Amino acid sequence: MAYVTVKAADGGSFQAYHAAPAGGGKAPGIVLIQEIFGVNKVMRDQADAYAAEGYHVLCPDVFWRIEPGIDITDQSQAEWDRAFALFNAFDVDKGVEDLKAALAHLRTMDGCSGKAGSVGYCLGGKLAYLMATRSDADCTVSYYGVGLDDLLGESSNITKPYLNHMASEDGFVPKEAQAKIKAGLADNPQVTLHVYDGQDHAFARQGGAHYDAAAAKTANARTTDFFKTHLG
Repeated sequence: MAYVTVKAADGGSFQAYHAAPAGGGKAPGIVLIQEIFGVNKVMRDQADAYAAEGYHVLCPDVFWRIEPGIDITDQSQAEWDRAFALFNAFDVDKGVEDLKAALAHLRTMDGCSGKAGSVGYCLGGKLAYLMATRSDADCTVSYYGVGLDDLLGESSNITKPYLNHMASEDGFVPKEAQAKIKAGLADNPQVTLHVYDGQDHAFARQGGAHYDAAAAKTANARTTDFFKTHLG
């Protein structure tokens, strides 16, 4: 496991954590999109877990334009304050362009078959939705994406499989927003949306305040099956 350098479309470059599958031969790829805490141990461990399932995984540093190398946790108020400051300073559109650059880079890496999807959590869940609407990813997964209700005008651009994991009690996605998302995505045959009753934001983040092992297991199994179906 190592870091690779990705060139941004508008100049400059950024780092991405690379986790490779064991063994030789070609394997599909996954762009793993970080939460608001940077490419931290949670994201690196998640990348390693997807690699163990047989994928080349890139987890790009999407905060590089603000400050490269952010690596914080959700374990202190100071870190939460820092994370929200980064979130508020983040340029979503440029972030999506950087993720598209990471996707293109991944497809050309040694051992990658060329098929590649993306998956994101929290802020990454929002960016994953935008990868579904703006990129040529072969499939995409969002875990508890924030702010999707303001982006539903792009939903008709989803032409490849998209899986959305929604927490019914998400403190960052109010019930009204959840209803808009459900209604806005309901008519797109490429969209599969699962609601996890009683779960709060980041229910799949191990060690997090709202982690729920049973719900995480269900969501992760669905994601595993989804990637096997559309990237295998």
